[in-house]
Amino acid sequence: MAIERTVSSPRFVPAAAEVLRVFVKLGLISFGGPVAHLGYFRDEFVVRRKWLDESNYVDIVALCQFLPGPASSQVGITIGILRAGLPGAFCAWLGFTAPSAVALILFGYGVTVFGDPSRSAWLHGLMIVAAAVVAQAVWGMARSLCPDRERVTLAIGAAVLALVLPSALPSTVVQVGTIILGGVIGLFWLRAAPEDKVAHLAVPFGRGMAIGALAVFFILLIGLPVLASASGNQTLNLFDSFYRSGSLVFGGGHVVLPLLQQEVVPRGWISNDAFLAGYGAAQAVPGPLFTFAAYLGTAMVPRPNGWLGGLICLVAIFLPSFLLLVGALPFWNDLRSQGLAQSGLKGINAAVVGLLLAALYTPIWTSTITRPFDFAMALVAFLLLVFWKVPPWVVVVLGALVTGGAAWIA
Repeated sequence: MAIERTVSSPRFVPAAAEVLRVFVKLGLISFGGPVAHLGYFRDEFVVRRKWLDESNYVDIVALCQFLPGPASSQVGITIGILRAGLPGAFCAWLGFTAPSAVALILFGYGVTVFGDPSRSAWLHGLMIVAAAVVAQAVWGMARSLCPDRERVTLAIGAAVLALVLPSALPSTVVQVGTIILGGVIGLFWLRAAPEDKVAHLAVPFGRGMAIGALAVFFILLIGLPVLASASGNQTLNLFDSFYRSGSLVFGGGHVVLPLLQQEVVPRGWISNDAFLAGYGAAQAVPGPLFTFAAYLGTAMVPRPNGWLGGLICLVAIFLPSFLLLVGALPFWNDLRSQGLAQSGLKGINAAVVGLLLAALYTPIWTSTITRPFDFAMALVAFLLLVFWKVPPWVVVVLGALVTGGAAWIA
């Protein structure tokens, strides 16, 4: 049974403020996309603050990989829930999302102080550090979650599948299928031991609220298109388009982009050139790529646009993640405590490590490490993170300064 707790309890107030403070910091430094975000989260909440252990963290990552929407943001929201209830969930989302959302809303108003993001030397330095952060996460998670040859074999097998199959199948199908296959193999190949007993997640609500959240999710998913079509109201049309985009896309930010393009460009809400310019700017800011929705809402032609349109699109695209997490967590919490489920979770965790290993190679390594200088920078960043325990934000700043300085001297 899930542990019941009153979400409005006064003790959640300082905890929520702490969650907000930590996630604002992460929202300012978390460059590199969703896989890198998971590395930053692991360093902050598992290694440094010890808010949860390695096994619980990877179980949360596995759950969020199954759900549609932005996986890294969902992991952050879940950590906020466990730390400070529903206020913590909101604070985690707000802190992690606000920095990039504000930057993209400003960009939507025509502020282009970053120039062409794809050619920024300092941005390339940030991506190099992100590669080192992912390598650090793979290193640490493999040591704790793949301690024997069976799980190492599963992890390598998952990495091989993730690297080879996307040429024939959609990457999202490969990702979810690999996790399911890892769980099935774990059921038959990996035995649960007494020491494998997982800590119960302190989910601050029960199944009643979970069922209510799932009901709201489906009511909005089915009802919004009907209301928008019947009323012809642009605000409802806008909310419906972005809510469906957040509800039906697996695989994170890059996967949602084609769907968003089909929603907004053919309707004449925004030009294709303006869409692509915003996508380029979204690559240059930290935090979740789903905040691209804030730019689109700001830059659109029909009203509501501007900052109000940006906020509407931002809330609409992230709302499904909140509802799905509240709906899934109590059931996931109970399931993962079962003996048979623990065997499956061993396989799932090993598969997640393998998927992170594959992601370290592509898209991160192949798009970032293109010359000896990049590899040297990544090695130094890895050394500082893993062995000297330098805080990631310090390494991020150093990476941007060194790469930018080197480009300026050249």
